[in-house]
Amino acid sequence: MRKFIYLLIVIFSIQSFSQELNCEVVVNAQLTGNENVQVFKTLERQLKEFINNTTWTNKTFKSQERITCSMVINITDYNSDNFEGSIQVQSARPVYGSSYSTPVYNYNDKDFHFRYLEFQNMVYNETQYESNLISVLAFHVYMILGMDADTFSLKGGAEYYTQAQVISNYSQQGSYKGWKLEDGQQSRFILIDNVLSDTYKEFREVLYGYHRNGLDEMNNDTKAGKLAIAKSIGSLKDMNNRRPNSYLMRVFFDAKSEEIEDVFSGGPTVNISDLVSTLTRIAPMHASKWRNINF
Repeated sequence: MRKFIYLLIVIFSIQSFSQELNCEVVVNAQLTGNENVQVFKTLERQLKEFINNTTWTNKTFKSQERITCSMVINITDYNSDNFEGSIQVQSARPVYGSSYSTPVYNYNDKDFHFRYLEFQNMVYNETQYESNLISVLAFHVYMILGMDADTFSLKGGAEYYTQAQVISNYSQQGSYKGWKLEDGQQSRFILIDNVLSDTYKEFREVLYGYHRNGLDEMNNDTKAGKLAIAKSIGSLKDMNNRRPNSYLMRVFFDAKSEEIEDVFSGGPTVNISDLVSTLTRIAPMHASKWRNINF
């Protein structure tokens, strides 16, 4: 009997800590003028359970290791079981030796159309298309996992990006926007294609150098950490020379621009003239922030 109880405890512990995400999900339907309709509340609850209770990898995550993230779905229109809107996805990871969490993934997916029947069953199949709703959510889950892993080990997110690409490929059969080359230069197709392309190899290298050698080091040596961050950002010049104004550059700075401004506006003094020049060149859309770096 004792062995049986012990086995149940072990199984329960494994199940409790097997999920990878701690995701806050919000469904905002204010723009429809009917935000209090029950279907939106049901959708929000089901999505939160689906994302947080699905096992996305074969790795075991302890409760404190689960990735903090959020998905805010803004519904702009709906008709019966057809929904239109956008989804803002964000994730963060803790910085070693501090209580600070650094933003990693910040993506505004504007082409989010899907069908949903209240209380419908939600199941993710890694090799088979289920629905555009499931595909979009799963795609962003694997982007979160991939970028998070890349911040801890050099190109550590490869397996997750590969799965995101698998989802992108099989979701093309659904005829929804965002999965094909012709859907524009800011689509899910372009995002995962660029992340896995050698043309943009510095992007993933910077994810590691910026976080592991930079932010994590600042607990031990603040100046050394800041210099490592500046060095990582500097390496993006090569990527920009190869592909000016690339989408990945925007994705990176959408997540990191405010943090970069804060890091280099205080603490131990480092030479920022080259850094500011580089930032102004490769991320001119955030020029107002770079002008505030004056420490």
